Amino acid sequence: MRIIFISFIFILFTQGLFAQPSVDRLIPVPLSSVKVEGEMGRRIDITILSNLLELDVDKDFLAPFLVKETKKSNYIGLGKLIDATAKFAAYSGDSKVIALKNKLTSSIIKAQETDGYLGNMAPSNRMWKLWDVHEVGYIIYGLITDYTLFGSESSLAAAKKGGDYLLRNWSSMPIGWQDSTGVGLHVAGIGIDRTMIALFKATKDRRYLDFCDKVLHLHQWNPGIVLGRRKLVEGHIYSYMAASLAQLELYRLEQDKNLLIPTMNAIDFLFNQNGVAISGGAGQVEIWTNDQDGGRDLGETCATAYQLRVYDNLLRMKEDSRYGDIMERTIFNALFGAQSTDGRKVRYFTPLEGDRSYHDADTYCCPNNYRRILAELPSMVYYKSGNGVAVNLYTSSKATIQLGANRKVGLTQQTDYPNSGQVILKIDPLTTAVFPVKLRIPLWCKNASVAINGVIAKVNCKPGFFAILEREWKRGDQITLQLPMEWRLVKGRERQAGRVAIMRGPLLFGLNPTQEKSLANRSAADLGRLIVSKKMLDPLAVHADGFYPTAIGCQLKAGSKMWAMDNPGDLDLLFSEFADPGIRCTYFKTPNLTEAVEDELIGLNFN
Repeated sequence: MRIIFISFIFILFTQGLFAQPSVDRLIPVPLSSVKVEGEMGRRIDITILSNLLELDVDKDFLAPFLVKETKKSNYIGLGKLIDATAKFAAYSGDSKVIALKNKLTSSIIKAQETDGYLGNMAPSNRMWKLWDVHEVGYIIYGLITDYTLFGSESSLAAAKKGGDYLLRNWSSMPIGWQDSTGVGLHVAGIGIDRTMIALFKATKDRRYLDFCDKVLHLHQWNPGIVLGRRKLVEGHIYSYMAASLAQLELYRLEQDKNLLIPTMNAIDFLFNQNGVAISGGAGQVEIWTNDQDGGRDLGETCATAYQLRVYDNLLRMKEDSRYGDIMERTIFNALFGAQSTDGRKVRYFTPLEGDRSYHDADTYCCPNNYRRILAELPSMVYYKSGNGVAVNLYTSSKATIQLGANRKVGLTQQTDYPNSGQVILKIDPLTTAVFPVKLRIPLWCKNASVAINGVIAKVNCKPGFFAILEREWKRGDQITLQLPMEWRLVKGRERQAGRVAIMRGPLLFGLNPTQEKSLANRSAADLGRLIVSKKMLDPLAVHADGFYPTAIGCQLKAGSKMWAMDNPGDLDLLFSEFADPGIRCTYFKTPNLTEAVEDELIGLNFN
């Protein structure tokens, strides 16, 4: 079954249905052509096995669509689940996942009304009761994903009927609707623009693209960065990044540079105006903030997922490896920190300090957006770059990349990254050929080196760029990339000013206080008064028991007495990876700020 499916995807790929427009300098590898291992692969696998396949889809996801509801608000997230399941099915080739995908799509197609309606509302509540447009739009998008990856004509037909229903009924929006609901259309209808673009790409029917222009005014959308929770939920990060993503896709079609402005404004805010936290998460209570408040409602999972999609799109368009640095920081910290270590639960927010809690249901936005972004991670590891390949994320993995009609290359990564910085990349071209292999050199790594078949290569390994190895490659050639990792104390900003966080490579470390009785009942604010010093760091990473199989930690003698700043070290503590569910604090006092460095992702010029 797996071989047949891969062959089908390959035919679609070579016929151009998966090809990106020429504006992209990096082209993702199809999901079916990548297998991810390591901690990243483990996260993907447990999301499939311990989350996706454990859902009660009949009760929680499908039942509301079989019996239309009369409630004002009954958001489920079925479309997001269909999208995630189709991508997981394409990636894994697992018969259970494929069967689940088929069940979800066939069930919603059967439940579709004759007029094309795909939602779960009673007739009087359709379209303009929260969150019907949002729900229907993502269902259409999920069906298009099924068509794109599996060639399902029935899914495409249902998506078209659903899209036409929205076009016919959009003008029925009541006057003053946004004020009456207290929710702006940009939030209530998140994703509808991208859905219409996807419909256009699948059908070539210009009506869908015209809707984005003439009704949604996507070309003119540029609300600016709004701080704080305000009327109509202005400043909503998830909706802002979703609209930015739609504009980037429209830019690929029309190449109007004005469509890039809102996205780059967000990037500037995040990395030059204190909008992003050190974990990669952003915002408080779903909204843009720039005060570096690390507590409570920091880093909505939906926002994190869409930030990653925008970074990935910018990486593809600009081939600027620094977006890859941002991606790995966000993935290993904010994203993995949002998931329980067994994969079953997902967080709404993932703060730097204080208690963390899990979402109380499998439905709604965050759990489903988490599944979707995990399903997309395999496509962010490798890319086709011109007539060669680029490696963005370092994790044990295998991929087959089509370089031309009769040229393809197999890649195998062997590494325990980010536990260590050694990456072995085996190159297996179908036939001996000359092409470039590009390796991302992270900004945090100052002394990277590359060897080919055991011989040190003379190549520029400048941090923040791709190291480019172009030569004649033959089967069995091996690249060894060394990315030396040192512990570093990173200076806090705004509310965190005067304190430091502990980092190694892309990993952020924090304190789980349960290991020390004297700390167990301390508040996050009290924990932040602990004193750490670079000279007290054990230079070796140690195994962190009880977290996940290969988790590492930082052994450090910390000080508990602020009046002894010049002599810290009365507590022997293990600081664990940010993804440790028990972490309660990530910024600490230090006796000497000159030992600390600025965050390498802050203050970058991306223009």
